Amino acid sequence: MIGLDTNVLVRYFTQDDPVQSPKATRFIEWSLTPENPGFISIVTMVEMVWVLERTYRLDRESVGAAIERILQADAFVVEQEREVFIASVAFASGLGFADALIEALGAKSGCSHTVTFDQKALRMPGFEPV
Repeated sequence: MIGLDTNVLVRYFTQDDPVQSPKATRFIEWSLTPENPGFISIVTMVEMVWVLERTYRLDRESVGAAIERILQADAFVVEQEREVFIASVAFASGLGFADALIEALGAKSGCSHTVTFDQKALRMPGFEPV
């Protein structure tokens, strides 16, 4: 298994760099297999979504499609895949990916709820105000 950094995934999905994007594509499409997968950590997933939304200003549908491609690919192992999937569903419905992932991970760990000051997060089940 080989760990993947956010910038490799971003270059792969955006195809915005004439040197790095083809390298990322070749590596992901030709080097990673179900027997030798790429590992994507929770931190990498959150950072990728943030970069695609904030830096590249991709719409929610495009970012959601990138998350879905990662979750469906046999050549990737996603840390806490179930919770990432739960967060992706919340994201698709208009909620924040990072907030949804925070709540899903808390619930998995046995938290009765997650407290926050974030008004947007409070719209999601599982969050309560401090």
